[in-house]
Amino acid sequence: MIARIWMGATWESDKDRYYEYLKKTGLKEYESTPGNRGVWVLRRVHDEKSEFTLISLWDSWDAIKAFAGDDYENAVFYPEDELFLIERGPRVQHYEVLAGPEQ
Repeated sequence: MIARIWMGATWESDKDRYYEYLKKTGLKEYESTPGNRGVWVLRRVHDEKSEFTLISLWDSWDAIKAFAGDDYENAVFYPEDELFLIERGPRVQHYEVLAGPEQ
């Protein structure tokens, strides 16, 4: 299994609106991609910003490429992201999952 991690931030005042938007875009697309094993959405409010970390789990590199395309280390963005995100990682990190609740 492979973990894919992305981080971005909104203003604290946008944190709930962004999360609702995220559920309709990225999280919905994660769920509909074969080979996706789920996603954790983490949020941390700090210094008037709301930091988001998304950790998605995937069966294979092919499953990740089906979601993200051939350049799978680039983050996937949606049309209205720029209305919310004041910081966004253009790249993601991937990790081999060695242990966890389902391992």
